[in-house]
Amino acid sequence: MFGEWTILVVLVIFAALAFDYINGFHDTANAIATVVSTRVLSPRDAILMATVLNFAGAYWSGGKVAKTVSSGLVDPTGVTQAVVLAAIVGAIAWNLITWYYGIPSSSSHALMGGLCGAAITHAAGLDVLIWTRDKPGSLVPDGLLWKAIIPIFLSPLGAFVVGMTVMWLIFFLFQTAQPGRVGRVFRWMQIASSAMMSVMHGSNDAQKSMGIITMALFTQGLMPDADPKSLAPPAWVIGACALAMAAGTSVGGWRIIKTMGHKIIKLEPVHGFAAETSAAAIIGLADFYSAPISTTHTISGAIFGVGAAKRLAAVRWAVAERMVVAWFLTLPASGIVAAITYWLLTLCGLE
Repeated sequence: MFGEWTILVVLVIFAALAFDYINGFHDTANAIATVVSTRVLSPRDAILMATVLNFAGAYWSGGKVAKTVSSGLVDPTGVTQAVVLAAIVGAIAWNLITWYYGIPSSSSHALMGGLCGAAITHAAGLDVLIWTRDKPGSLVPDGLLWKAIIPIFLSPLGAFVVGMTVMWLIFFLFQTAQPGRVGRVFRWMQIASSAMMSVMHGSNDAQKSMGIITMALFTQGLMPDADPKSLAPPAWVIGACALAMAAGTSVGGWRIIKTMGHKIIKLEPVHGFAAETSAAAIIGLADFYSAPISTTHTISGAIFGVGAAKRLAAVRWAVAERMVVAWFLTLPASGIVAAITYWLLTLCGLE
C-alpha cells in the first residue's frame, strides 16, 4: 500500500491542508468581524473562540459536503493527481490575491473553479463535469448546477432576505424598549450568534479540503472499495483538515475583517446578532442539503440585508459593487490559474 503513496499524492495532501489553513485566516472575518467591530469581544478573544469552534464544526461536520466536492461536481474517475494539485494552486492563488486587497471573496468557489478548470484542461472538454445527477434519498440532485451554480446566487440572496427579515422582527419586538437595555441584551446574544457562525463556518468550509484529499486518495487507488459516486473522507482526513482550518483561523485575516466589520455598514451588537444568526441558518440549511456554499457570500449578504432594513442609505453600495465583481470573477479566475498550472505540471512530466 505504501508504494502507492507517490510524491505527487503527498504534494496534493500538503497543498490541500495549506489551502485549508489559508481558508482559515482568509475567512476568519465570516465568524468574528461583526463581534470585533462592535467591540463585544476583543480581537484576541474572538479569534480564540472562532479557532476552537471552527475545529469543532469541521471535526463533527458529518462529511456530507465533502462527498459533494469529492464526487458530486467532477467525475473522480476522469481526473489525475495533477488535476487535483492544479485545482488547489488555482484556489490558493485567488485567495491570496483577494486577501491582499481585503476583498471578502469565496474560498469555496475558488476551489470549485480551480477543480473545473484543471479537469476541463485534462479532459480537453466539458464531459468530465457533472452538471446534474439524481441523488437517491435527496430532494436536491448532485452536480454543478444544483450544488454550486445555483447556491452561488441563492446563498447571499437568501441571507440578504433573512437578515432583513430578522432585523425588521427585532425592530418590531423592541420598538418600545430602552436603547441602552437593548444594546446590553444583544451584546450577550451576539457572542452566542458569533459562536454559532464559527461552528457553521468550520462545518461547511473545512469539508472542501476533505473532499479534495479524498478525491486524490481515490484517484491514486488508495480507496479501492469506495463508491465513486459517494466518496466519504477517512477519519484522519477529517482530523487533519479540522486542525489546518483551526490553525489558519488562529492567525486572523485582519484586512477582510476590516472590510466586513466597518466598510459595509456601521454595526452595532443588534446588527451583528441579526447578521450572524441569519447567515448561520442559511449555512446550516446548505449543510443539510450537502451544498458547498460560500460562507463569505452568505455573511456578506446577511450584513447587507441587516443594513438595508435599517435604511438603504446605511449600506455602502460602492463596497458591495466591488465585492460582487470579485464574486463573479472567482470561478473563471481560479479556473484559468488552475488550467495554466495543470499545463505546467504536464510539461514537467507530473501527471
